Amino acid sequence: MSGLLRRIRAVGRIAERAPARPDGVSRAADELGGSVQLRHVDAGSCNGCEIEIGQAFSPVYDAERYGARLVASPRHADALLVTGPVTRNMAEPLRRTYAAVPAPKLVVAVGDCACNCGVFTRAHGVAGAVSDVVPVDVEVPGCPPPPEAIVAALRGLTGR
Repeated sequence: MSGLLRRIRAVGRIAERAPARPDGVSRAADELGGSVQLRHVDAGSCNGCEIEIGQAFSPVYDAERYGARLVASPRHADALLVTGPVTRNMAEPLRRTYAAVPAPKLVVAVGDCACNCGVFTRAHGVAGAVSDVVPVDVEVPGCPPPPEAIVAALRGLTGR
């Protein structure tokens, strides 16, 4: 065991360099001070985007190193991370969650379904896209979007 610890100490940390700072840094990044607390809301998705969000916060992509962090309560959040088309049952809970987030607040629509209803356009149980229910600041297209795209959008919010 001590041989392993000596080897770790000799090699040091091995990590990839952070990519260059994104071009589309929002004005909200200045207000948020380089970090953003996110409350995830599943408004009716197939869970494909949730898997990619989980990967974005995994040790491989590590969105937290850029100042993005998932929180459990909208009262502790700076932004909402919304996935899926908004179903009729989730329209009012999404409005209430948005109202519970303190100002300044942002909304990130993740996936084609959140951006424009995707394959669920004109479906009976769908109230519409996220922008039909609450104002959207950032859209991350894709079905599902890759973790790199999610991290890039979050870096635009944090400015890191």
